[in-house]
Amino acid sequence: MEKDTIAAISTPIGEGAIAIVRLSGPDAVEIANTLFDGNDDLTKVDSHTIHYGKIIDPTTKEVAEEVMITVMRGPRTFTREDVVEINCHGGLASVNRLLELVLFEGARLAEPGEFTKRAFLNGRIDLSQAEAVMDLIRAKTDKAMNVALKQMDGRLSKLIQNLRQELLETVAHVEVNIDYPEYDDVEEMSNQMMISKTKQVYSEIERLLQMAKQGKILREGLATAIIGRPNVGKSSLLNALVHENKAIVTEIPGTTRDVIEEYVNIRGVPLRLVDTAGIRETEDIVEKIGVDKSRQVLKESDLILLVLNYGDELTKEDMHLFEAVEGLEVIVIVNKTDLNQKIDLDKVKQLAGQRSIITTAIIEEQGIDELEDAISHTFFAGELDAGDLTYVSNVRHIQLLKQSLQSLDDAMIGIEEGMPIDLVQIDVTRTWELLGEIIGDTVQESLIDQLFSQFCLGK
Repeated sequence: MEKDTIAAISTPIGEGAIAIVRLSGPDAVEIANTLFDGNDDLTKVDSHTIHYGKIIDPTTKEVAEEVMITVMRGPRTFTREDVVEINCHGGLASVNRLLELVLFEGARLAEPGEFTKRAFLNGRIDLSQAEAVMDLIRAKTDKAMNVALKQMDGRLSKLIQNLRQELLETVAHVEVNIDYPEYDDVEEMSNQMMISKTKQVYSEIERLLQMAKQGKILREGLATAIIGRPNVGKSSLLNALVHENKAIVTEIPGTTRDVIEEYVNIRGVPLRLVDTAGIRETEDIVEKIGVDKSRQVLKESDLILLVLNYGDELTKEDMHLFEAVEGLEVIVIVNKTDLNQKIDLDKVKQLAGQRSIITTAIIEEQGIDELEDAISHTFFAGELDAGDLTYVSNVRHIQLLKQSLQSLDDAMIGIEEGMPIDLVQIDVTRTWELLGEIIGDTVQESLIDQLFSQFCLGK
């Protein structure tokens, strides 16, 4: 059955210079032409051309909008269907009215991600490339954007396809040797070939998983909590990293009553930065709620910035904080070095162990560069290379790669234990199927629907 024609607003809701209503499907051009009043018949114009005119309301015969309409004929479009983009003025009323008219003429309102879903179903992109579209939209740094662009371009897809081809050829060769043996030692030859190829694929999947932590950080951001006693400079640190006064800064302990969250770009690494209420015992009900939230944030963070006061002696509360972050990734910041020293730095080093210690005077803008370097080195051992490496950042991909690794491990154990080669092939074939789920070759329709439902409308 022929597909219907879908339509949606493809620009953010709100006031702007222009807004775009996008149509895709067999009747896209005809629907636009029915509403269009201009010098051109859109059904006869060349593909990939743009045309000026007006949109006429078919019920009132009045001018509804002044527009520029782009006509793109399939298959040379994103969805491989006929696509029309109507550019109108960027007001809420104008773009909504235009969408209503398009729907009135027979288009259907697109579901979230349906344009990209059609691109996948029509073979324009595979599933990993489709997911990279959303990664690109959500990218918060240049490096995260570059990684998404490489994945959209098919870098991960090509690598996965090559690995699947290696496994497929191995299974095929082994089956031929079993069915048409030419040598007495055919079983030994099959085992050697199977072990050689599975080790090769295993090594490549391992490399991808080793990079997965960095890729996931680039995609989702590094959940980073700023903790410390009240009035040690946590909010000042947040403001310094964000380069904006997001948090209230006063000399009064307990000013920050709630968790303040902000994204910041540190050396190309996106940090989801959280300024917590100072962790201390308090009778203030509102402040106590903030302190409880701060303790919860600790458990969910990838990185802790533990702030101490250079001008105060270490307190029991400071000691409790070191205990609370035991086993977590922590950078210790000794702030307010512009004050007279009262803190015991030797004791701080003892408590910190192998963790980085950075001294700062946030108000004087000292030590911020050193802190940013420490954050970058902690997770990426220096400069991040987003150009040449294939990063796996999607949680679904990571899980499938881990399952693939386990299947290959089972196959290699089976060979070592003398299991018949045809049984070993079951695990190898399972790996081939799991890798296929990453690019959408062996994925179920229900999963496809679930994935694309997370996209925004109009994409």
